[in-house]
Amino acid sequence: MALEFKAKSEDVAPFQRRLFFIFAVIIGLFLVLAARLAWLQIINRSDYVERAEKNRTVSITTQGARGLIVDRNGTLIAGNVQNYTLEITPDKTDDLNQTIEQLSEVVRITEADKRRFRRLREDLNRYDSIPIRYDLTPEEIAVFIGQRWRFPGVEINQRENRVYPQKNTGSHIVGYIGSISQWDKKRLDEEGSLSLYEGERNIGKVGIERSYEHLLHGEPGHESFEVTAGGHAVRTLSLSPAKPGKNLKLTVDLNLQRVTEDALKDKVGALIAIEPKTGGILAFASMPTYDPNLFPGGIDPESWNYLNTAETKPLLNRAMRGLYPIGSTYKPFVALAGLETGVTTPDYVLNDTGVFQLGNHRFRDVTGSPKGRVNLRRSIAISSDIYYYWLATELGVDRIHEFMKPWGFGQKTGIDLVGEQSGILPNREWKEKRFNTPWYMGDTPPIGIGQGYNAFTLLQLAHATATLANRGRVMTPHLVDSITDPVTGKTERVGARPAGVIKLKKSNVDTVIAGMVDVTSTGTARAIFKDAPYKVAGKTGTAQVVSIAQDSRYDEKKLSRQHHDHALFIAFAPAENPKIALAVLVENGGFGAKAAAPIARTVMDYWLTGKNTLGLPPPASVQPIKTQPNALTTRRPSHR
Repeated sequence: MALEFKAKSEDVAPFQRRLFFIFAVIIGLFLVLAARLAWLQIINRSDYVERAEKNRTVSITTQGARGLIVDRNGTLIAGNVQNYTLEITPDKTDDLNQTIEQLSEVVRITEADKRRFRRLREDLNRYDSIPIRYDLTPEEIAVFIGQRWRFPGVEINQRENRVYPQKNTGSHIVGYIGSISQWDKKRLDEEGSLSLYEGERNIGKVGIERSYEHLLHGEPGHESFEVTAGGHAVRTLSLSPAKPGKNLKLTVDLNLQRVTEDALKDKVGALIAIEPKTGGILAFASMPTYDPNLFPGGIDPESWNYLNTAETKPLLNRAMRGLYPIGSTYKPFVALAGLETGVTTPDYVLNDTGVFQLGNHRFRDVTGSPKGRVNLRRSIAISSDIYYYWLATELGVDRIHEFMKPWGFGQKTGIDLVGEQSGILPNREWKEKRFNTPWYMGDTPPIGIGQGYNAFTLLQLAHATATLANRGRVMTPHLVDSITDPVTGKTERVGARPAGVIKLKKSNVDTVIAGMVDVTSTGTARAIFKDAPYKVAGKTGTAQVVSIAQDSRYDEKKLSRQHHDHALFIAFAPAENPKIALAVLVENGGFGAKAAAPIARTVMDYWLTGKNTLGLPPPASVQPIKTQPNALTTRRPSHR
């Protein structure tokens, strides 16, 4: 019996061991499952809840519309249009080049589109959606949707694109927007505003678009909604609408801008016209111009290469970034310095022999001919170099520097554009720091005629001219007149911004302005303004580009075009109650009276009388001119 029980026990033992092993395995699996559940439900609960929520919800970021830019009359300069773009996310495609080639068989994609796409890739991340085609037609959209399954990572988006309906007109004013570069992102991050550009592709690069980026750029909106497993929206969970950027109204008159650019066509140069009483910029031209519509979304490489390599440098804003000697247009300000400091008087007479001798050096009048006995008023009218060689020497460079600084020469004017140059207003200290050499007596005479070490922007010259027209009251030049919030409709006027007052004796200002009126009635610019129905205070200028030997005379025929003198002209009118003040520059144009003064006449004719050859309506401010025409004379102009 015992043997039988033992045999049965030996038969059951293997079964028991297997049963125990299976039981242990089951217990182990339950422990693993419990541990896994604890990991999911307790330890990492918040993480997986967030993942589940993401699978259940979708969030979309939308950008607010960019603010509009209009001129003083409400004419649109920069606006927005909705269009459809074909975009590729490189990170979602297996073979990017193959995808592009296959897309080309479905939707027209040019070589220029491909080059622009590659250029954008350099500035964007691989997981960004990058446009390869803009302005898709309804037919192209339908064709692509029909074959969408073939192109993972490719989608059609509706975007708001920036447009510049005026094209080349005023391009150096408005500037342009372009793709946000890595440098832009770094700058925005440092400023703490990178979050405002979530989902945005463009940013202001130059001009008003850059300077007022913080106002023109809208604030992003966010929408979160619940979706089914198939991706269909069920309900909106949260909504924060995007806010559009603010709209800007400029002081610029686009018709005056058109007249200005037409007068400067086929020339390389610039013109700035200012309303003296307010400092508002009426026209701001730098020639040649460019079409800002090339830039939004990424400029094609061929256009970019041309704009950067063209000899005329279309992208250079000559009006506020070019530095030039300003020639004889400096003389009215030097004359005023002499009067205010008591170095000269209106009645002092100098005998202009055509040569100013300083030590062993002879400084010649550019015309090469003596002008005889001249007082201060006549020295301005006939542009006597000898008088200002003498006056500058008597004043000294340091005293000239101190007088000119409040007028804005060699200083940033404070205009509401990024990138303004300071220029050079020399003195003894400046030369010692710059060249490690002392200031010599012979350095001073050329300063009196706007040459030598002088290097100013045309904006500085126009600003100083407006200040003289304003009789010493300094107004900060500005382009934006008002800012409007499109949501609330509230408008904030920028208005006039006084920057100070230069204390001047009325009699001294009267004398200088009388000399400038003589310039256009009996002096160097009389031929240009002989029949003007308004009184003009002006000054011609011719600035040397290359130095001429002491005993030589300037001969344009012996010099290459790029070494010809620059032509300049400053003016304000009507002289007794100025409505406009301007400065004109024509690079390598020669004599100021011949190349620059006629352009100024064209611009002032339109602004004060409405006269123009473009068929444009007169400005709203045009009123009948009651002043007498400038006096006529038979005296031959000296073209200074």
